[in-house]
Amino acid sequence: MIRRIRRLWPLAAMVLLLAGCGSTAPITEERKGVWDTFFVGPLSDLLDLLAKWLFNEYGLAILVLTIIIRLLILPLTIKQLNSTRKMQELQPELQKIQKKYKDDVQKQQQEMMKLYQQHNINPMAGCLPLLIQMPILVALYNAIYRNPAIAEHNFLWLQLGEPDPYYILPIIAALTTFLQSRISLSMSPNAQQQKQMQVIFMIFPIMIFVMSMQFAAALPLYWIYSNLFSIVQTYYLYRPAKHSSSQKAEVTNGDEKARRHRKDRGGSH
Repeated sequence: MIRRIRRLWPLAAMVLLLAGCGSTAPITEERKGVWDTFFVGPLSDLLDLLAKWLFNEYGLAILVLTIIIRLLILPLTIKQLNSTRKMQELQPELQKIQKKYKDDVQKQQQEMMKLYQQHNINPMAGCLPLLIQMPILVALYNAIYRNPAIAEHNFLWLQLGEPDPYYILPIIAALTTFLQSRISLSMSPNAQQQKQMQVIFMIFPIMIFVMSMQFAAALPLYWIYSNLFSIVQTYYLYRPAKHSSSQKAEVTNGDEKARRHRKDRGGSH
């Protein structure tokens, strides 16, 4: 149980960061510091411009800006996905090494690193795109949270500066977070890691639901948009690899059946 709690701390740190543990002061024309001047401020200005173009609807402006940002970081996401796929392909070999050197952790690590080098794979490469994405997404989050015009704006049944009184938005935010988490979990190359992460992915939607009940509606609205983009993105990026893997398996099975058929015919003569 203690180990599981320890595994939760990176997730908790990310959630606290996204919850606005930094400055909560409204963005104005007088901006101090690198963070507000070059990151949060320009994104807040872009939100105002998009809202002006979209019939003064900040709910739509948040959607469009979320899509723009996610498309800009799409190459990093693809790089991360390719790294995951390579790790998936190596899983049978990695499992053999883990089984062979289960009593010698140091030797196990050495053999695994040799395998990575043979296939020109950096096991940490999948983390780098995520680290680059996080400041951009946190800046977007802050631009929404600290834009005073959004707080006073109405969108659908919501006042974006107040929590949803009907809890519809928190429920949708939790459901989309759960779906996005399940999809991410299904892509994990390690079966043991999947079991370990299940606890986290069960807790995360609950945390999102609780926070969405307390935060201004603009924030869970952003979470929903981002989750939906991630779900669609993962489906289209992951589907070709899944299809090619199944197709490859079918070809392999077909070749195996053909070999058996030729062997049976040869034996019958």
